[in-house]
Amino acid sequence: MRSLLISMLLSTGLPQLALSQEIIKLWPDNAIPNAISGAQIAEKSETDANGILRISNVSVPTITAYLPAKDKATGAAVMICPGGGYSILAASHEGSDVARWFNEMGVAAFVLKYRLPNPIIMTNQQEVPLLDAMQGMTLIRQNAARYGIDLNKIGVMGFSAGGHLASTLDTHYNLGPKASEQAKPNFVILLYPVVTFGDKAHTGSRINLLGKLASSPDMVAYYSNELQVTNQTSPTFLVHAEDDKAVPVENSINYYLACLKNGVPAEMHLYPAGGHGFGLRTAKFGSLNTWPEACKAWLTALTTKK
Repeated sequence: MRSLLISMLLSTGLPQLALSQEIIKLWPDNAIPNAISGAQIAEKSETDANGILRISNVSVPTITAYLPAKDKATGAAVMICPGGGYSILAASHEGSDVARWFNEMGVAAFVLKYRLPNPIIMTNQQEVPLLDAMQGMTLIRQNAARYGIDLNKIGVMGFSAGGHLASTLDTHYNLGPKASEQAKPNFVILLYPVVTFGDKAHTGSRINLLGKLASSPDMVAYYSNELQVTNQTSPTFLVHAEDDKAVPVENSINYYLACLKNGVPAEMHLYPAGGHGFGLRTAKFGSLNTWPEACKAWLTALTTKK
């Protein structure tokens, strides 16, 4: 009955509220890449003591569309990759809350619920989050006209390990047998991102993504994204707190320096206090409270260029 109602709304102009949280499966149920046939695991959602929604055991990846009011829409769009060390997805304060913030400035947002590496339900686990991110970006592009999105204004944003995924999307979309130009973002926003799997790595993210390959020098280098930046890398905005004890600030600094070396437009904001995982919850951290306005100014300038 619910699916019938959604179909009816789509065919009759779809009120803004209904469309604003449309959930789209990334893949047909029988064609999820790298999924082990017959392997099943129960997805879990729980809210912790800090009010953070934590999703784990994702086996059916999706994107959830949040659209701005038509009179505010700028034509820009962002796919949001929540963090969680490649073990959970922090789906509220690094997902839906941020999507609504983008909507307020007229930007369409799509929260990516990507599969987390798990050898029980998938093969080549290190490939899976990227495959989902590439498919998410591809679906947004394929449906841009329906959502009122400009194909030249579609970016990706990532937090923590989601920042690793976002930067991997931008630096690896054209690598490997499943390379796709449709998967390339036009811009990248990285909040306290995991970038390197070498020195200054967040070891939990590296181990969770690479599994048994975590000690392979070739794999460590391949997924150390500061080493994969080229002159084709998209304009990038970075935010990091210098007192981040989980993901050292050098992750952002070294990515920024790689962008400069390759002539990639980049803007970085470092703050003395904030720790890790703050998202939009910045009021108690002094100057960190300014990062959303700085990001808005950067994105506005980028997406209104003639």
